[in-house]
Amino acid sequence: MDIKDLLVKDAMIMDLKATDKQGAIDEMVQKMYDAGRISDVEIYKEGILKREALTSTGLGDGIAMPHAKNSAVKEATVLFAKSKNGVDYEALDGQPSYLFFMIAAPEGANDTHLQALASLSKLLIDPDFVAQLKEANTPEEVQNLFDTAEKAKEAEEKAEEAAENELKDFNRHYIVAVTACPTGIAHTYMAEDALKKKAKEMGVDIKVETNGSEGIKHRLTDEEIARADAVIVAADKKVEMNRFAGKELINRPVSDGIRKPEELINLALSGNAPTFKGDGSETASQSTEESGSVGQNIYKDLMNGVSHMLPFVIGGGIMIALSFMIDQFIGVPSAELANLGNYNQVASWFNQIGQSAFTFMLPVLAGFIASSIADRPGLIGGFAAGFLANQGGAGFLGALIGGFLAGYVIVFLKKVFKGLPKSLDGIKTILFYPFFGLLITGFLMLLVNVPMKAINDGLNGFLSGLGGSNAILLGALLGGMMAVDLGGPINKAAYVFGTATLASTVATGGSIVMAAVMAGGMVPPLAIFVATRLFKSKFEKSQIDAGLTNIVMGLSFVTEGAIPFAAADPIRVIPSFVVGSALTGGLVGAFGIKLLAPHGGIFVVLLLSHPVLYLIFIAIGAIVSGVIYGLVKKPAASAVTE
Repeated sequence: MDIKDLLVKDAMIMDLKATDKQGAIDEMVQKMYDAGRISDVEIYKEGILKREALTSTGLGDGIAMPHAKNSAVKEATVLFAKSKNGVDYEALDGQPSYLFFMIAAPEGANDTHLQALASLSKLLIDPDFVAQLKEANTPEEVQNLFDTAEKAKEAEEKAEEAAENELKDFNRHYIVAVTACPTGIAHTYMAEDALKKKAKEMGVDIKVETNGSEGIKHRLTDEEIARADAVIVAADKKVEMNRFAGKELINRPVSDGIRKPEELINLALSGNAPTFKGDGSETASQSTEESGSVGQNIYKDLMNGVSHMLPFVIGGGIMIALSFMIDQFIGVPSAELANLGNYNQVASWFNQIGQSAFTFMLPVLAGFIASSIADRPGLIGGFAAGFLANQGGAGFLGALIGGFLAGYVIVFLKKVFKGLPKSLDGIKTILFYPFFGLLITGFLMLLVNVPMKAINDGLNGFLSGLGGSNAILLGALLGGMMAVDLGGPINKAAYVFGTATLASTVATGGSIVMAAVMAGGMVPPLAIFVATRLFKSKFEKSQIDAGLTNIVMGLSFVTEGAIPFAAADPIRVIPSFVVGSALTGGLVGAFGIKLLAPHGGIFVVLLLSHPVLYLIFIAIGAIVSGVIYGLVKKPAASAVTE
């Protein structure tokens, strides 16, 4: 596939009207939709905004490359847009952006698509080519410029490949590099090209390995790494690091590879770069100097455990809930109600399967928290800590603490064994870390379990006796938390707390906490639907269309559907959501509604103790939030008029 096949004329904007970042994204996404290249504006836009949240795709030098790869994309497309006056796109160099390349890749994008996107990214490193694009006035000119540049680039790469196969001048400096970004569509290859181009200008030999969506290309060999004077890693995701043990190494974000290639190469050749010390087990994307605050690292480690645990909670929870439904449907004598979920054989099968998943829930949580801190050596101690917490009655909180304990025990052991001969690197990984990690973590957990069991028992007692004002306040608090950041840390904290209550409340008919959490999370997208129906004159047509999408997301308990609206106007939107979600959570708590499933929205309504009341309370919260949002919202510039 050629680049011109991706740069379709119908998906070009030769005079972008937007003056700010949000407006530019909205205008380009709408054009992508109008050209028939995406099926859903909000889903695709959500992917764009999530990528922007990591770091701005305004690369500097007047270029921005927003991109997303998700289910809304019908066909791989690159939308070209040009702004005459420039857009404040929060570019990395602080300057306005004039040229925009919005990349849309389908979830099942094949290698042909990805290679074409990588080729496009590489062309934008050439300042002369960029200058020509700024002068183009028609879609045909843009296509012709890319066609010509692509052919010239192919010829240049063939010449470089031939040169690489010749005997290298061992008197010249030689460095190796790795480039990688989370999506692996654009930045990976732009950083590769920038480093290679600058190295050529400086008379330095270089080989660059790319870790992109199409896999690892130009993999560095042991011989090449051994020969290199230094290593540059320009990456925003994990890459294999231990092969660089003993080499001087610079580790920076991928954007530095694009914007600061000369600085990176000079630092690599200065002899002042830190020496990387591997331990035979680690893979990392962090700088050799630990990046991020303590809080950010703790949150990252916790979310690694939670994200791996949730499938066990959701799958196991729904299977157990189904066992209750089956018993109720077939019938259980009143004398056997204590055995609900296990009375009939079919129900018992569902219950056994669900309980097996629940059994792994806490070990998986602790294991993957530990592995986030200490990589693979942390897994055994983490899994054991989670199991001991489960067996010792310490529950979710005990497993959470155990995961961090196991991870930092391995970090401690790495420092203890740092002075051992390099010949023992292999045995450290397969013997020392597993044995001593398990030994220390295990005995620490036996101590930790005592106070954590008391706390867990107290919490379970509080939840099982939840009622009256306590239930109202807790339900309102958790419901409101679900709407504060729509999938961010506060939302996740409420959800994790809700799921943690399920295991101990299944036998009593489900969790009020989980019911309040899910109800609160369903309100924001439904509030968008209400607002766009009742206050059409304040919304653009694309936003009104998105309201229909949000009703599906809200009913499915996908709180993130409201993110584009909240990102565009957080001061008005988020407080509106919090009011309705807190009201719904409080009503759920007041009436003691219990839920047996950790997810599913309307699709698990039969697993609620009072399904009709539950839906009424969600509707009340959505209407309240939607009306408040509609009243405080300022009319959009291109709002629909009656």
